[in-house]
Amino acid sequence: MLKNIFFDVGNTLLFPNHGRILAPLHAKGIVPTPDVLQDTERSTKQAYDRLVENNHADHSFWWMFYTRLLEDSGLPDDRVRDQLVDATRQSANWDKILPGTRDALADLSSRYRIGVISNADGKIEDVLKRCGIADCFLTITDSGIVGHEKPHPAIFAAALQKMGAQPEESLYVGDMYSVDYIGATQAGMKAILMDVSGAYRENRWPRVESMAELGTQLRSSDAI
Repeated sequence: MLKNIFFDVGNTLLFPNHGRILAPLHAKGIVPTPDVLQDTERSTKQAYDRLVENNHADHSFWWMFYTRLLEDSGLPDDRVRDQLVDATRQSANWDKILPGTRDALADLSSRYRIGVISNADGKIEDVLKRCGIADCFLTITDSGIVGHEKPHPAIFAAALQKMGAQPEESLYVGDMYSVDYIGATQAGMKAILMDVSGAYRENRWPRVESMAELGTQLRSSDAI
C-alpha cells in the first residue's frame, strides 16, 4: 500500500527563473524561446541518461545542457556556459511555480504523507517557503545538507529515515530517469517521472506531464 510520496523540486514542483538564469546569454543578445529550451532539455536528458547508464557521464547534466544550447545558438563560449551552470545551481533561481501546484499538493497530503528529496545547495527549504508550498511537506531533504546527491542511495535513505517511512510503501516523483527514477527504484521505492518537457514519451517508464495527471493516476487502481 502506498503511504508516502516524495517529490523532486527542480522541473517537478518549481521551474527555473530564466530571466535571472539566462541573463549572461541575454546580455549577448540571445533569447532562446520556450520551445528551444524544451527541445534542448529533451535531447540533453536522453543523452545524459545514456551516458550515466554506461558510466560515461564526465560532466553534469547542466554542463551538457548549456553546451548544447550555446552551440545551437552559435555562441560556443565556455565562460558564458560556466556562468549559466553556476546560476542554475542556485536554489534561489528556481522560483517559478505552475498554477494549481499547491492545490494538488494539498489534495495529495490528505491521502499520503508527502516530502521532498532534492539535489540542491542547502537552501531549498527557503525557496519552497518563498513559493508558498513548504508547509505542504512533512520533511524536506536537501543534498546540500545531507552531503550526497541523487542517485546516491544515502540521500533516499536519509529521507526515508526522516519520514519514518518504508521504501516499499513510498513513491518518488522526479524529472530525470537516470537520477530520479533509477536512484529511487534502487533504493527500493516506486518511482514515476514528472515529464513536463515530454523527454520520455517514447519510453516505457511510468510518467506524467503534470501534477493534475499525477493525481489522476494515483486515484486509479493500477496507477503504479
